Amino acid sequence: MSWRGVLRRTGHVFRRTAPAIVITVLVAVAAGLFAGSYSFNLAHPTPHRVPVGTLERDHVNERFITAWDDRLNTELTVRVYPDEASALRAVDAQEVFALVRNKTGSDRDVALQLVPAAGASVARVLQQQAPAAAQAVGVSLHTTELRPLQAGDPQGLAIFYITLAAVVLGFIGAAQLSAHAGQLRLHERVLAIACYSALGALAICAVVDWMLHVLDLPAVESWAILAFTMFTCGLVFTAFHVLVGRWAILPTWLLLVMVGNPASGGAVSPALLPEPTRSLGRWLPPGASVSAQHTAVYFNDHQYVTPFLTLAVWCTAAATTAWVWRRRRYPAPSTKGTQARHTG
Repeated sequence: MSWRGVLRRTGHVFRRTAPAIVITVLVAVAAGLFAGSYSFNLAHPTPHRVPVGTLERDHVNERFITAWDDRLNTELTVRVYPDEASALRAVDAQEVFALVRNKTGSDRDVALQLVPAAGASVARVLQQQAPAAAQAVGVSLHTTELRPLQAGDPQGLAIFYITLAAVVLGFIGAAQLSAHAGQLRLHERVLAIACYSALGALAICAVVDWMLHVLDLPAVESWAILAFTMFTCGLVFTAFHVLVGRWAILPTWLLLVMVGNPASGGAVSPALLPEPTRSLGRWLPPGASVSAQHTAVYFNDHQYVTPFLTLAVWCTAAATTAWVWRRRRYPAPSTKGTQARHTG
């Protein structure tokens, strides 16, 4: 075979196998980034400016908190409240992870009230170092819990897992629509995403709450949050699909899974995450969903609007992007029937 024939054959083989080569390299790189992202953010959780409350700032509390702070190798932010009611309001608003008070006016006893529902991983870190701190300053420590975790979720991870399910299935569903229902127009695709989001969220609630009794969910609110999350993630994939076509799964996976999920504060409380992950997470769909769901389950009377606005912004931005660039990927309505009617 001549050298020209060899070159032609080599070029043909390369064109045929190029997508496989690119996918192989991308998967290898993504595997390392995926492991690195989760390891960096979740393997060594460290407290960063953890707020704790106290009702009286006397020398006993001061000595204990100082020793506690030194043991944690962090900075505890101490907030002093004038009375019991204001301290409990701060707990309900998730402003503090623990309350420290002098027990019965004694100079030898400290009462520590942890708030596991505000952050299970933070509560565990605080609890681990508290006894040694109390011993170091010679006080007796009495630990109790305010807002404990539900019995079916002792590690506080169930909310993270149901959110992860909503995020992943939200964009996987949209990817399947692109692969197997490519003839759908954009508005039909959005309607399909809305339908599977509503049904998928209902299925998650039914399994986790009604069947397995892992979490006692506020049914309507939890269903709405999960459905909104799935819908938003489905639209995010759709926007990327409009922009980059068949490679859309890569930026979607990067944004929602590799960055969004470890930064969400679901597996490890945001207070234990390093920067910039800690600040970024709340503005991404997984973090917004975890925050809304966590408040709905444990602090239902103090729900915040910010997580819902975050999801709405992502949803609107993705839908707008898909609409503006829709003709690059999705078929326009056929005009044949209209032309035939006009001709007739």
